[in-house]
Amino acid sequence: MDFLTGGSKNSWQPVMGADTTTTSYWLNWRVLLCCVWILTAMGVASYLITKYERPFNGKSRNRSDYDDDDDDDDDDDDEDEYDDGDVLYDDEVWKPCLKGIHPAWLMTYRIFAFVVLLILITLNAVVDGGSIFYYYTQWTFTLITIYFGIGSLLSIYGCCQNHNKVGGDRSEEQDEEQQAAGAEITNLPNAAKYVGPIDRTRPRQMQAGAVVLTDLVFWFIIVPFLAIKDYNMNFFIINMHSINAVFLLGDTALNSLRFPWFRIAYFVLWTCVFVVFQWVVHACIALW
Repeated sequence: MDFLTGGSKNSWQPVMGADTTTTSYWLNWRVLLCCVWILTAMGVASYLITKYERPFNGKSRNRSDYDDDDDDDDDDDDEDEYDDGDVLYDDEVWKPCLKGIHPAWLMTYRIFAFVVLLILITLNAVVDGGSIFYYYTQWTFTLITIYFGIGSLLSIYGCCQNHNKVGGDRSEEQDEEQQAAGAEITNLPNAAKYVGPIDRTRPRQMQAGAVVLTDLVFWFIIVPFLAIKDYNMNFFIINMHSINAVFLLGDTALNSLRFPWFRIAYFVLWTCVFVVFQWVVHACIALW
């Protein structure tokens, strides 16, 4: 099992430092400055989300309907306050970005990614114990696993809809009729309804920044120092900081979901929540 746990005498795990459960550890200007930074970041992120995020109304929309709405400037002043990237189209959660790619390919990719990620995080927890979830990397890895699990279910549903010609490929005549009606699609397909509340949690927006942050910091800052100190990186350490980015980039290249840049605020909130979680844990338990 050396290839899993590593065979070097040196450990990459942090060593015990000062006692974090004492009052003197927290009552100083450094902690106060960190609190100001975290609260400021959370405040700015919350402001961006409040300003630009569209309130969820439980409805999905057809692309042609939304194009028609954009032409009615006088009637849609309220909707202009939001980024059009926030609109969840009815087929967006399961259709690939290119028409020549069958939805089954995206479904297969997501299922494969979910299975691999689930196996890795499970093995990591079995080998190293539940304490791995004290770390930001495992938080991010778990979130990505959940994302691919949800994406797999939605892709399966979408492929069924595509196969049954319900909410999938429509004839040009049907599209023209819907465009003339200019009505919102509130009952096609049901998957878009269900993904609405899930999509509002923005797991993809959270994990995109988190994966980039953890992998860049690990490979360009931590790894060089570990190499100098002759630390041995095991199978899980390498995969936790590489395969997640590979799967996420592949899914981003295949799917048709959009990423409005203001939603990087969700990643900021995710990171700040982790920092607060670590403060609470360290205030109660002296870990390192």
